[in-house]
Amino acid sequence: MEDAVRRLLEALGEDPDREGLRDTPRRVADSLEELTRGYRETLDDILGKGVFEDATRSMVLVRNIPFYSLCEHHLLPFFGRAHVAYLPQGRIIGLSKIPRVVDHFARRLQVQERLGDQVAQALEEVLRPSGVGVILEATHLCMVMRGVRKEGSSAETRALRGAFLSDPAVRSDFLSLAGVP
Repeated sequence: MEDAVRRLLEALGEDPDREGLRDTPRRVADSLEELTRGYRETLDDILGKGVFEDATRSMVLVRNIPFYSLCEHHLLPFFGRAHVAYLPQGRIIGLSKIPRVVDHFARRLQVQERLGDQVAQALEEVLRPSGVGVILEATHLCMVMRGVRKEGSSAETRALRGAFLSDPAVRSDFLSLAGVP
């Protein structure tokens, strides 16, 4: 990866041996390793023993989970907040595991739409709840720094499954609790 970054710097017309860029290939490689760690970890690694049998049926919601990802089209960051809820049906997950699931999928080359779907699908598979809802609100630097250059714009996506999709009252309750109109 370091060689590729070095060649990229040269293609940009830069001297990768100048003082300010000398360690850049290593720093970029280290950064990309961290920012794409989702490829090298599994849900089992993240969840460990964090799934429990429990009879509760009350909605579980974790709001305002910060996330950071890289747009697969431009390799520029997008970042924002996730609101994730599920309706238990015999199994619950440790609350701290929900942000970890979001990070697991965010730490890949990604599009926002797929990210929400992957989080929802993972929770469905692990918990088998009666419903899952994932709302992502994000700022995309590929829209802010280049292209349309629309500073202040954001994108919202929703991945709704089960009762969050089929039951208007559940969906409305989720959106209200998440603070989304």
